[in-house]
Amino acid sequence: MDYQESIDWLYGTQLFGIKLGLENVTSLLEETSVTQDLEGRKIVHVAGTNGKGSVCAFTERILRDAGLKTGLFTSPHLVAYSERIQIDGEKISEERIAGILTDIRDRVNDWDPHPTFFEISLALALRYFCDEGCEVILLETGMGGRLDATNAVDADVSVITSIGLDHQQWLGETIREIAAEKAGIIKPTIPVIVADLHPDARDVVGRRALTLGVPYIEAHPLPDEWLLGLKGPHQRENAALAVEAACRVEGDRLTQEGIQQSLAEASWPGRFEVVGDRLVLDGAHNEAAAEALRAAWQETFPGESAHLIFGAAESKDLIAIFKAILPVIGSVTFVPIQSERRVSAGEMTEAFLSAGGESENVKSAENLSEALEIGEGKVLVAGSLFLVGEARSIVEGGDFEVSLQ
Repeated sequence: MDYQESIDWLYGTQLFGIKLGLENVTSLLEETSVTQDLEGRKIVHVAGTNGKGSVCAFTERILRDAGLKTGLFTSPHLVAYSERIQIDGEKISEERIAGILTDIRDRVNDWDPHPTFFEISLALALRYFCDEGCEVILLETGMGGRLDATNAVDADVSVITSIGLDHQQWLGETIREIAAEKAGIIKPTIPVIVADLHPDARDVVGRRALTLGVPYIEAHPLPDEWLLGLKGPHQRENAALAVEAACRVEGDRLTQEGIQQSLAEASWPGRFEVVGDRLVLDGAHNEAAAEALRAAWQETFPGESAHLIFGAAESKDLIAIFKAILPVIGSVTFVPIQSERRVSAGEMTEAFLSAGGESENVKSAENLSEALEIGEGKVLVAGSLFLVGEARSIVEGGDFEVSLQ
């Protein structure tokens, strides 16, 4: 298969849906010789509700700058699928995607059950990382932890970021239930590094660590004077988790000066990403992420309000999200995302008004390009990462002026 054929085949496997469980992915990793080839490589496994990608980005940058060859597997992507799979900060090539996916397709064509999109993506990434001799691999869970495909791999360090309500249809209706799923990445003998968790989550995660007899490590706060490449007060905890994880993986090569520089130069697209002096992109899609977004805006643009362009997928608590960010919103344009699970502008407007927003400040647009033309002053594109990715494509294509005139 060429690249387009391979990507079309991969996306066609989404018809198989989401299957939580490890049996199929374990067989897939063995079939592609990944399991044996991972021996000797360090693995950092990151789960949580919010902050997983940022922790991975900080950790990867620290380890890469220390001279280690890093493989990074994250999801979802914003613009191109290759963003999910990177070595030393460079995306996988289309040729390698096509070659590895062709091999995987030939191996699993008659499997029943067939591997899912995410399972195949993980196998693709790990096969690539092994082929290229990565020394450290960072794996971000797709959803949950206990039954997430990434949990088929034995890690050297487990990291659990913040835990809140999200993906309840899969993970449970309460913080305790969701925490139990996230805590499923904790395994015997492997230390777990944790954020300052909600008390219910801390109890669940702590009991799991105690039962297995593994170190439960709370990251030390960073010095106030340390600068971060990712904006927002919440990123200080993510960076602290990353420092602890990096030190556990390869402490001998790290220096305080080097860590500081790596944290200051780290980047992660779509997470309070400031483009020019007019546009901010943030994939805040749940209440906790929206609260972090508000704090980041207030810290970065004190006293200024945003024109919000917002789109969301079904199952999100829109009222809670809008209540969290309402203090920094001057006006809003609602736009449907490019997904079958999109929420209509009417539904978003109803939630916005229920959260305390004012109707005279609300507009709607049929698409993002139209919405960007409506926005004046500082524009905040938020909600679904689908929307943030679309915005990045428009900006990269030069179809939106990112600077104030």
